[in-house]
Order: sequence, then structure tokens, then C-alpha cells
Amino acid sequence: MPFEIGRGLFKYDFTDHHAILGIPVDADTKSVRKRYLKIARNLHPDSCKAESAAEKKQANELLSKLVNPAYEQLSKDNRDYAISLKLMGKRLAGEKNKVSIASDAAKQLARAGAGLESAYKSSLQNLASKQYASVKEALGKIAEISELNLVYLMLKDGKIINPPPVGGGKPRAEAPSTGEDTLIQTEAGPDPQKLLEKRVAAYIRRAEGYIVKNNFAKAILELRDALKLDQKNSGCHSLLGEAYLKQKQTAMAKVHFNKALQLNPKDEKALKGKKYIEYMAAKSGGAKPTTSSGSGKSSGNQGKSGGGLFGRFGGKKK
Repeated sequence: MPFEIGRGLFKYDFTDHHAILGIPVDADTKSVRKRYLKIARNLHPDSCKAESAAEKKQANELLSKLVNPAYEQLSKDNRDYAISLKLMGKRLAGEKNKVSIASDAAKQLARAGAGLESAYKSSLQNLASKQYASVKEALGKIAEISELNLVYLMLKDGKIINPPPVGGGKPRAEAPSTGEDTLIQTEAGPDPQKLLEKRVAAYIRRAEGYIVKNNFAKAILELRDALKLDQKNSGCHSLLGEAYLKQKQTAMAKVHFNKALQLNPKDEKALKGKKYIEYMAAKSGGAKPTTSSGSGKSSGNQGKSGGGLFGRFGGKKK
């Protein structure tokens, strides 16, 4: 994202499209469109009331790089995003003692108690009315709204109503409780966790296909999308590490190999990738990489490119 927003849901590497548009997380598609048109009128070059050319340029960038993508996501029946919201709520509910908020509005909402729903809608509406009045303050307002969304999701414990039907109308009511939370109501009634795993697996399969074709950039995009749904998928992190390593982005590769090993210390791909990075670092520094025994001697087949660890990651010999 070209605009850095480090508060609210954005802090969790989650693009909060609802905060960008200044609408509640349960807004229907009719509300999404109505709000989008109002913002577009404020930011479009032909109708923007910004005084300087620099501000008009920033307004246009806000429209094209933040507002338009948010509208594209929320104007359709995006089940992946709805699932991500649900999982984010559950995650936040389990990390209540670790969540930090800065804005007064979010702090007040956290103390709303039984009046959570009305307090959330009222506070959000107040912030949204000023959201794009000043281009310079727009990102700050988005951050404040995202903090509201964070607190609301956290206190609702992920129990957000089902997404509204395409074309507007009132959101569907939640199904009666069966002892377990329901993510998405579908005709066949599949298990939400299995549905999530299936979607993540699809991203990973496409990424693996791109890696085979040496299209690492597209593989990275697929895997980043997968992690938005499941941030604790060790296989996804290790595969992303491999894709970054193939692009010679060693620092990013190391981050994801380490994350994979935090989640699964036995992840074979991550172990091999990390060893390869250590080997190359030692080689470039003029030192011999150590083996697991610490003897300082490398095994006989470590430097070969035909197979094994360095054949997997190292590519052709120079």
C-alpha cells in the first residue's frame, strides 16, 4: 500500500477497506456505493476543492490508490474478505490484553458496555463526516476509524452478522447458535474452518505453479493474499521465503523462513532455506559455514548445485 497507516487493523497487516470508506463493518452494498460516490466527489480532480496543486494531486492519489480499491472490494460479495474480518475479530478477542489504541473515540468505545452497537455507529458517523474534509488529515481519520473497527470487532468476539446480499438490502440475521460461531452462512452449510483452509490451499497451489514457471512476483502476491486469511500457516511462510530468495530478496526470505520455523520448527523447506542463507552469508564473508556439529567443516555435497539444499535455492553456478 503506498500510504502507510500503522494503527487499528492496519497494524495487523490487514487492509481495512471499511475504514477507508468510513462505513461500519456490517454495511450493505447500497451503503457502500452511496458513501463511495460522496467521497469520490470530494477527491476527484474535477470537483476537488483543495487549494494547492499538491493537495489536488494527493486527493487524486487517495481516490485511485485507497478509495477505489476499497470500493471494488466491498461493492461485491467478497467472502474471502468477510472471513478475514471474522477471523480478525476472533484473533483480537484472544489478545485483548495486548491490543493498544490511541484515539479517544476508540477508548470511549472500549468502555461502552451494553451500548456498544449504538456507540460504535454514532462515533464512526462523526469521524466519517470529517474524514476527507482535509486531504492532509485523511490518513489520520482513516486510522481513527480503523481503531474503532478494531475495538468493535474485539468486543464482539468475532460475532459479526453475515455479509449482506449483493445489491443492497438489510444484512442477513445470524443463524441460531449451535454452540459454535458461524463464519459464513451458505446454502450447503460447509464448515467455516474447512472453507478457509480450502481457499488458502488454492492460493498456495497457484503460487507453486508460478514458482515452477519462475514467475516469482506473482507467486509472492498469491502467498501474501493467503496470509491475509491465515497468518499462522507455516507452509505458506516457507514458500514465500523461497519465492523471495529466488528474487534475491534475502532479508525478506529470512523473515518468512524464521516465521515458518516459529510456527513449525520442523518445516523442512524453511530449515533448508535458512541454512542456505547462512551458507551464502558465510561464503561471502570468507568464512566456512559450520555444520550442526560445530566442527567448521562443510559436508561434501553442500556446494553442489545439482540437487539438495543449494540446488533447490541456489540456481545456476556462476
